[in-house]
Amino acid sequence: MQIILGSSSPFRRKLLEKFKIDFKFASPDIDETAYAGEDASNLVSRLSLAKAQKIGKAYENSLIIGSDQVATIAGKILGKSHNFSNAFAQLKESSGKVVKFYTGLCLLNSKTQKYQLEVVPFKVHFRKLTDQEIKGYIKREQPFNCAGSFQAEGLGVALFTRLEGDDPSTLVGLPLMRLNHMLQKEGINILI
Repeated sequence: MQIILGSSSPFRRKLLEKFKIDFKFASPDIDETAYAGEDASNLVSRLSLAKAQKIGKAYENSLIIGSDQVATIAGKILGKSHNFSNAFAQLKESSGKVVKFYTGLCLLNSKTQKYQLEVVPFKVHFRKLTDQEIKGYIKREQPFNCAGSFQAEGLGVALFTRLEGDDPSTLVGLPLMRLNHMLQKEGINILI
């Protein structure tokens, strides 16, 4: 079965390349707006499944990977900032606090329509940041397309005091250890 990554994220593609397996990618292009009252865990779960199902319609007899991620502070969802002022506001709010990430992961067998679905949490402990540090970080990294307005795989690591979670790839947007387990359940061992 071919493997399809249902994502337009270059970060997820780069992560999946670590498995050294052949895969294709396709953008699911779905509405990612949260429903009224929908919490972060339910949002990423719903969107991960929706992305996999949309791509699964175009690729029969494939394993489709869908993933979505949001950041939260005290339960409030932080979306992608898209611009400097929003990124500044998000990082200012995150300063000295714990930001919790929820990453949804779905592996859909498009032949059987059966899927595995998990939500993987990860906590980031931010250090106290000055306005000058926040502005300098944003100018250098321009993290406008990232949940929480930072890139942990880049300069964003300088913003933190501690990371807390089972799988560091979760923070970048694709929990590889969980995905490996899901692939094994589908009979794929990436080591063989």
